[in-house]
Amino acid sequence: MPEQPPLRPLALLVTRNFPPLLGGMEKVNQHLLEELQPSWKLGLCGPTGCSAYVPPHAEVRETKTKPLPIFLVVTFWRALRVGLRRSPSWVIAGSGLTAPIAWLVARCAGGKAAVYLHGLDIVVPSRLYQWLWLPFIRRCDVAMVNSVNTGRLAEQRGVRQDRLRVLHPGTDLPALDSIEALDFRNRHGFGSRPLLLSVGRLTQRKGLAEFVAKALPTIVSHDPAVLLLIIGDEASDALHTRAGSERERILAEARHAGVDQNLHFFGRCDEATLGAAYQAADLHIFPVLELPGDVEGFGMVALEAAAHGLPTVAFDVGGVADAVQDGQTGTLVKSGDYGHLCSAVLRQLVQSKNEVVIAACRTFAAGKTWQRFGERLRFLLGETGE
Repeated sequence: MPEQPPLRPLALLVTRNFPPLLGGMEKVNQHLLEELQPSWKLGLCGPTGCSAYVPPHAEVRETKTKPLPIFLVVTFWRALRVGLRRSPSWVIAGSGLTAPIAWLVARCAGGKAAVYLHGLDIVVPSRLYQWLWLPFIRRCDVAMVNSVNTGRLAEQRGVRQDRLRVLHPGTDLPALDSIEALDFRNRHGFGSRPLLLSVGRLTQRKGLAEFVAKALPTIVSHDPAVLLLIIGDEASDALHTRAGSERERILAEARHAGVDQNLHFFGRCDEATLGAAYQAADLHIFPVLELPGDVEGFGMVALEAAAHGLPTVAFDVGGVADAVQDGQTGTLVKSGDYGHLCSAVLRQLVQSKNEVVIAACRTFAAGKTWQRFGERLRFLLGETGE
């Protein structure tokens, strides 16, 4: 008789951060689940609606995300039932938030526990979280981190160095289309104006209100035609955000500085439109703030910009240095130095995108594709699962 292939073990992902919720963490977890195949059978305990975003044949259990305590309790119960019935070899927490669930289910089911840490889930300013959640993060068999900086933060909070593994988020590497970029500009009436692009959910940490107040007026004084295009919407699903509308704060600063005509809010858009915007823009800006109890774990939008040949000017905070190769795919500026940030933006606008810059950006991004992410993910779980 022919030899039967070995049965594939189950990997169970437990997370609140998964589509249809929007954000970088959600995108990472979606790719994490996809890249586990074909080595593992797939299981997911996630938010309502997540079953529409998973590979075929994955076992899915959905839970409403609000209120958060109910989500955690119900998700734990559902993950435990899957674990006891199917004995997963790995139970993976998609962020520190679900690390206690992953660890408890793994121990009950005889498997191993892993957690993917994004930065904020290490430093979140909650005494309850620091007292109750961090011990479970420390106990996980492996803690994957999205950047070197997140690894440092985890080690400072007691995660053993021998359990830490850097696993950078990835990106797609699309074909470039100059016609598509020109069409985007013409369709939205941007013409040949110098176009600065910001991409991401509107949160205080992204620093757009401060950029508009402290940098954009200087940039506009040198080139009145400059337009700041903001793609993204309010972070309505985020657990940690300040009250009120960030969009209104940005707009208020623009009006006060007299640059509201140099601002365009685009809102959410699909991937095709976003790709066209990356190609149409002259520069991606990422003026992230250093905030107590908050951190930019990596900076996926900077990597996505590079994949489209678009350089980034950013403050060197958190894990941004892992997403921007200073001097090659953009410029890193000391945190809070808006004078140098303005100079870097103006210098880049004068140079404009050229073939050398585009090639450098895409070469860097080619080393951090989702395929590379998957290869390292499978290596790490295999390495620590023997």
